[in-house]
Amino acid sequence: MAELTGRRDGYSHGKGGSMHMFSREKNFFGGHGIVGAQVSLGTGLAFANHYRGNDRVAVTYFGEGASSQGQVYESFNLAALMKLPVLFVIENNKYGMGTSVERSSASHDLSKNGTPWGIPGAQVDGMDVTAVHAAAKAAVAHCRAGEGPYLLEMKTYRYRGHSMSDPAKYRSREEVQKMRSERDCIDHARQQLADLGVEESELKAIDDAVKKQIQEAADFAQASPEPDPAELWTDVLAEA
Repeated sequence: MAELTGRRDGYSHGKGGSMHMFSREKNFFGGHGIVGAQVSLGTGLAFANHYRGNDRVAVTYFGEGASSQGQVYESFNLAALMKLPVLFVIENNKYGMGTSVERSSASHDLSKNGTPWGIPGAQVDGMDVTAVHAAAKAAVAHCRAGEGPYLLEMKTYRYRGHSMSDPAKYRSREEVQKMRSERDCIDHARQQLADLGVEESELKAIDDAVKKQIQEAADFAQASPEPDPAELWTDVLAEA
């Protein structure tokens, strides 16, 4: 949250924001301001892991809009050619900046987009946490076993606009409300826990713990100072 609000104690010292969130400590290599560019970066990380002979799997996320970008297919080709340990995850929330996937993609099953390169894939209900866990576990095992890349299409949804400046007028309120009432992932997970016998008091304790963690993160961000103006001149050039 400190990075999102441009504070000095953020992962990128308040200079990256949501586009360039980065944590080497967590092996999180961030997003990118260019649509789809993170896919080739993730493939490069997979190449590094392959080259070093470790058992790490690179996971690279992108949306259904970015799935039509050229560098995505270049990445598919290299990953398949070298059998790189990379898991490609398409977060298909049906709308890019504002265009529905039906209008922007001739492929109507994005999990098959890697087929020309022999990359296996699967569609997953992205609003079901247990389904996501099971699919991800199987996909990571595939990559870690030296079988090459894998592609997961997570069928999900976003309730708000693409950004704060997006009024989301390209869909109806009824559509959003129907998804909220029938397919909400948190409500679904809560019901799954209740069906397993978890008491309401335990669920409330989980809610309280989550809210406490979020509040602490928000307080930390608000207490962090803004970067010194001199920071404009740092981290812009790496001497080779």
